Amino acid sequence: MSNLWNLENIRAQHDIVMPGETIPAVFWNAVNRRTNQVWMRQKKFGIWRSWNWTQTGDAVRELAAGLISLGFARGECVSILSNTVIEWVLADLAVLSCGGVCSGIYPTDAASQVHYLCEDSRTSLLFVEDDEQLDKALEVRPQLPLLRKIIVFDMKGLRELADPGVIGLGDLQTLGRAYLAQHPDAVQMRAAACQPEDLAILVYTSGTTGKPKGAMHSQRGLVFSARGLNTLVAQDERDERMCFLPLCHIAERMGGEYFSLYTGARLNFVENPETIPENVREIAPTVFTAVPRVWEKFYSGVMIALKESTWLQQAAYAWSIGVGTRIADRVIAGQPVSTTLKIKFTLARWLALNNARKLIGIHRARFCVTGAAPISPELVRWYMALGVPMLEVWGMTETCGAATGVPANRMKPGSIGPAASFNEIRLDPATGEILVRGSNVFMGYLNLPDKTAETLDADGWLHTGDVGVVDRDGFYRITDRMKDIIITAGGKNVTPSELENELKFSPYITDAVVIGDKRAYLTVIIMVDHENIEKFAQDADIPFSNYASLTRATEVQELIQSEIDRVNKKFARVEQIKKFFLLDTQLTAEDEELTPTMKLKRKLVEKKYATRIEAMY
Repeated sequence: MSNLWNLENIRAQHDIVMPGETIPAVFWNAVNRRTNQVWMRQKKFGIWRSWNWTQTGDAVRELAAGLISLGFARGECVSILSNTVIEWVLADLAVLSCGGVCSGIYPTDAASQVHYLCEDSRTSLLFVEDDEQLDKALEVRPQLPLLRKIIVFDMKGLRELADPGVIGLGDLQTLGRAYLAQHPDAVQMRAAACQPEDLAILVYTSGTTGKPKGAMHSQRGLVFSARGLNTLVAQDERDERMCFLPLCHIAERMGGEYFSLYTGARLNFVENPETIPENVREIAPTVFTAVPRVWEKFYSGVMIALKESTWLQQAAYAWSIGVGTRIADRVIAGQPVSTTLKIKFTLARWLALNNARKLIGIHRARFCVTGAAPISPELVRWYMALGVPMLEVWGMTETCGAATGVPANRMKPGSIGPAASFNEIRLDPATGEILVRGSNVFMGYLNLPDKTAETLDADGWLHTGDVGVVDRDGFYRITDRMKDIIITAGGKNVTPSELENELKFSPYITDAVVIGDKRAYLTVIIMVDHENIEKFAQDADIPFSNYASLTRATEVQELIQSEIDRVNKKFARVEQIKKFFLLDTQLTAEDEELTPTMKLKRKLVEKKYATRIEAMY
């Protein structure tokens, strides 16, 4: 099977590939060693611009010196309010090189949230992307007495602005060059003074209830985690990655920026969130990490394209995916793949599977990684059937990213794999809660000692809130969040995430929240995939005037019912969904029902739609 999937290329790397005990030390060592190698690429106005390590180092040095010239002191906090762009990385590394603390803010956050995050972190300097984000900052600036300066990445449209508290990124670099002329070693001295135990970054948990909590990560924890990731999903300077998830989320910050900084893998930034499908096909990453929602969207795109193809193309795909599935099943079972099946798979790739991979943009991928939320095992099997290993990792903000990972040579869809070599994992014998201990575990929550004490026990074990089981091979499986387990009126324990993952495997369903705690039967709230449902309606000549009317159309309701019926067949009668309703508002990350990572907030949704839920009972 290794010849088919090149599994020998997915090997653990335990050697230290770039020395340094802090992120600034690793970065400056990388700049000195890699010099003219390209590290980052970003497409703007249809043109790719490359940044090699020397250029990146020069920009970071100037920005860091500019910060020092503004009186920025070691241990002070800087926040970044921006989409995922190269300037985000430059600002982050400049702050860390000054011995500062860097905190990210989601670009979809409202002004009130910006105020809370800046106040809680005691932000003294704030980077913003453009005039839209600047408006939020200016709205709350009067309530932030510690905020001394706002630095804007893109000053387009702000040329007439005359505000002494606001400067452009270019102006900050100019200040830095002037400062370096007088103090040429200032930045290197600051970077050298950073200690492994220093607080480096704050990552605010999006949370489904309550205010976000600032998870504190040390310099040591970040470097330890970057090295640890290379023992799970090794990459190197030959690899191409795509940087598109929010950099204020631990997944892209750790698994994208810092991991690529450590290994030298190239980071390709998408133009904007809307161009991801086109950009991924153009970039064709060799290592691709994404959240389940992205993998579900790609699958949906292939299924929709298939419906529009000829009967001959559909037949070719059906035969080819069947061959791939047989191979995937044998690999999962640990059985050898016959020569005949290998030959058939080569033909299957030529007939259909290569086209499906190119349509997604994973035709060069050595492997794909999924994490940050549960994923349907059937979806993992589908990617495996295409011939692309899909490796599931599990972790959280508090573990600085991955804490477990499925090995490429022992794939088990539905499992999050064994504990990573760099941390310990065990189950609480009383509750089944997954506990994690290691140097990757966070320092605690900023300004919240009581919450920290609830989460980190005296022996250093992190209480994750995830409930799981472990098999005899040491592979863990998440059964649910402790707070989300449903106990029906009949006393049956139901794991809603299993049902929800099966529903999200449908190309027509984006997210789902199963209801049923202390109730006679299960129901579900569904958020449909707008693009695919709209196309379904157009192809079937179903009239609709807006999103709400689309979700109320009888044919759409019947379509979703058929998807629920498909899922119900896989579960016992007591676990089956009896009724549903569709959210009739098209939600974005700016809506309160969604987290910034586009997951429905279970408790808030249950509360907000309580009347409609009651109507189903």
